Amino acid sequence: MKFSKINKKIISDSVDYSVNKIHEIINTIGPRESGSKEAFEAQELLRKDLEKYADETHYEEYKMAPKAFLHFTKTVSAGVIGATALGGIFKYVKPEKLGALAKFAKKPVVPHALVAAATCGGLFITAMEFLLYKEFCDVFYKKVTGRNLIATRKATEETKKRIIINGHIDSAYEWRHIYYGNGKLMAPLMGMTIGSSAISAVTSVLACVLASKNAKGAPARFLTDKGYLFHFFTLLNMITLFLFVDFDTVVPGANDNLTGTLAAASALKMLDDAGIKFKNTDVVCMITDGEEAGLRGAKQYAKDHYKEFVESGVDTAVLCVDTLTDIEYLNVYNRDMTGTVKHDQDFCQLVMDSAKEAGHHDLKFANVFFGSSDAAAFTQAGIPATCLAAMDPSPAEYYHNRRDTGEKLNPKAIEAGYNIILSSILNFAGEDTEEK
Repeated sequence: MKFSKINKKIISDSVDYSVNKIHEIINTIGPRESGSKEAFEAQELLRKDLEKYADETHYEEYKMAPKAFLHFTKTVSAGVIGATALGGIFKYVKPEKLGALAKFAKKPVVPHALVAAATCGGLFITAMEFLLYKEFCDVFYKKVTGRNLIATRKATEETKKRIIINGHIDSAYEWRHIYYGNGKLMAPLMGMTIGSSAISAVTSVLACVLASKNAKGAPARFLTDKGYLFHFFTLLNMITLFLFVDFDTVVPGANDNLTGTLAAASALKMLDDAGIKFKNTDVVCMITDGEEAGLRGAKQYAKDHYKEFVESGVDTAVLCVDTLTDIEYLNVYNRDMTGTVKHDQDFCQLVMDSAKEAGHHDLKFANVFFGSSDAAAFTQAGIPATCLAAMDPSPAEYYHNRRDTGEKLNPKAIEAGYNIILSSILNFAGEDTEEK
């Protein structure tokens, strides 16, 4: 079946259902920290509906540390602040006033070594956690149980294809840069923090080398003496990094990402309402937890199902949906995880072509240049995936803060996303269609 034959009322009804369900979750359950009972309650609420449209539903549990992913902003910044301040004391306070610490102050290399260790270590941890999304710090944090909800509309005959529509149920800790700056402070503050840290790392390492060799000359003296003053600018930027994440405030997450969660659920609802079953294609709704904790749910699911998805001979692809709000930024993301992950081009193209078939000709291929979506976890595991999203990448003024409420919902953007999702499912299945 082609998308043009679908009764458009089926889509509009699903949009109404989704908007109402999002308001219900926000009003009765509220914010949903990764791995929380609230996240599970929201999944349970949706599972009851999914049982009407799916042949089978189940949960898959795993362990995760919700705060490990972003808590490096506290530890890294505290380390750099402490190292810079201590190094400054060693460098600028007279040794006779330092008592037992005087022997360290006499060594010119020590202040620079402290800053070098803190900034280089901090940049490494930041890269491991936020650039590469490795579970680098998780071992130091308390683990909780996360759950992925899986609902499958099975093929009527042998399964030869499988398309998974994914959205994450958990909502983020508040990012103060965006809340207090309406999205305008995020880029300059983070740019200064990362930039100054990199400069401090390079100059402190050079200063260590020069100081250890007792190098002479104006450039060496400037770097080992006056150059240290720049590290105090880095220290000030680290104070803003320390305050960046408010772990005491979990945001409502109406748009990011209940819109994506309901898109996954509505994919099955729309097929059921249209009376469509596929002979050889399973359609799966996957509602992950832990995306805001570093893609933990998607990573675990991809790991657990690698053989099934990659080695079984069943053609599998994952369409992640993450925020359907700012329709002018509705795009297919072919690069992810701050540009370090390239999604499967064939599947990206299928979604793009499906968007055009559904009447949406303005979409572009885009890059998640700061952060990541669940799609990256699947691509990294070797499972074809892409992300469909509609959010101002500036970022949006509601992103990861308390303004992400039901009042920000945009039914037109949700409808456009549903058009593309349904068109993509039909095209992925091809002629493999049975109508009831």
